[in-house]
Amino acid sequence: MTEVENAAEVDVRLPGMRVSYNGTGLDEADLAATWTEQLRRWLDEAVQEGLPDANAMVLATADADGLPSSRSVLCKGLDERGVVFYTNYTSAKSHDLSVTRYASATFPWYALHRQVHVRGEVEKADPAETAAYWASRPRGSQLGAWASPQSRVVSGRRELDSALQSIERRFSDVDSVPVPPHWGGWRIRPELVEFWQGRQDRLHDRLRYVRTEDGWRIHRVAP
Repeated sequence: MTEVENAAEVDVRLPGMRVSYNGTGLDEADLAATWTEQLRRWLDEAVQEGLPDANAMVLATADADGLPSSRSVLCKGLDERGVVFYTNYTSAKSHDLSVTRYASATFPWYALHRQVHVRGEVEKADPAETAAYWASRPRGSQLGAWASPQSRVVSGRRELDSALQSIERRFSDVDSVPVPPHWGGWRIRPELVEFWQGRQDRLHDRLRYVRTEDGWRIHRVAP
């Protein structure tokens, strides 16, 4: 079969690709008192089910012209203030966040027929918080953060490997690699957190915690 024929066969199959969601659903009475507790509960269940990278979330940002971008990052902090991920502050995502000060993220737990959507303003994590997380990272990841000019065009893989080798030499006699000045955490401070549970006939359950002047309110929205 030629590449064109194979592509055509895939295109024909696409309309029929679907999974039936036959779970028990999600009722208002099932929700925890706070979005933080509910997210921790679902995250724990995703870990217990053995989902790979259960803390992965798809981060969406937009630049100054409104052009959107999305990519997967790892959630490394969760409390009542929001969800935290770490990155290079010179990266494309950080440039977007610095301009708009807004982001959304989705935890895609496909195997559990669940997803959680978080949206809100962003802020940089406190340097002490960044330092604490940095200390928990493998040395290789620390060196990689120093070596990579994230989101910048490079000439090829050799340039990255060369940069890493240079950083390895630079810190060869250092027990604790310091936090790069261009690296740290971003926190999304939610104004909306939606818990989505797949249901039969595509009548999914969507329950939202929405922040108001009087505190958090829970709303059900149509799928």
